[in-house]
Parts: sequence; C-alpha cells; structure tokens
Amino acid sequence: MNGTPPTLAALTTYLLSKTGKAARGRLAAELSDEGLRLWHMAVLAALADFGPQVQRELAGRLGVDPSDMVKVVDELAASGCVDRARDTADRRRVRVALTPAGRDRLAALTARAEAVQDDVLAPLDARERAQLHALLLRVHDGLPAGGR
Repeated sequence: MNGTPPTLAALTTYLLSKTGKAARGRLAAELSDEGLRLWHMAVLAALADFGPQVQRELAGRLGVDPSDMVKVVDELAASGCVDRARDTADRRRVRVALTPAGRDRLAALTARAEAVQDDVLAPLDARERAQLHALLLRVHDGLPAGGR
C-alpha cells in the first residue's frame, strides 16, 4: 500500500482523507485549466440545484465565508455565468441566479469531474462504485451541519 504504515491503513478515516485529498487535487487541476476553483463549481451547482439564492444564504449553504463568496460571485458574474440583482423584498440583499452560460459551464465542468471520478475509482466495478457512493452518502448525511 505505497509504504503506508499498517496502523494508518487500518483507519478508514485515514484512507478517506488520503483518497479525498488525491481526488480533490485532480479535480482542482482540471478546474484550474478553466481558470476556476472548486468554489466556482460549487456555486454553479448550488444555483442549478436549488435555484436563485441570496448571496449570504448561498455562502451559508456552502460553508463559505461571505467575503470569499463575494469574490467567487464577482468572478462568475464577470464571465457571464451568474446574474446578480438586488432583492426586491430587501434592497440590502443580493440575489444570485444561474445564466444559460453558467448552466453550460457547469455541464462541461461536471463532465470533467466525472472523468476524474472515473479515474480515481478505476479499481472498482460499477456495483462497487454504487455501493461506495451509497455508504459515503450515509456518512456524509450523518455529519453535523458544521462538519460538512
């Protein structure tokens, strides 16, 4: 196991951490080819899945500092992937919505992410991949809100 001490290899959390770090690094490299970071994809995905969001609530949903969210949304707006507008109910709030270009960009990024996933999970067959996904989803859903 690549020189991993057996004591560490026996810890599922260690294996999750190492595997997650490798997968995240590969995905980050794919996104950086597009001039993006993981937060950009996360924002596009959240807007696609949950619809327009108030910027501060979007930051909370994704666990991003609100000031960092401003920068990510600014960058996505500059590239035409999102629209921002003052909330008509409360002018202090900014609503963010996915544009058609943002939806297309997310589709392209998702395809690249799936290619990374296929590479990382290559040692597993389709049944094992589905089982791993189901188990990880249960673990993820069991985490406290702050631990995500």
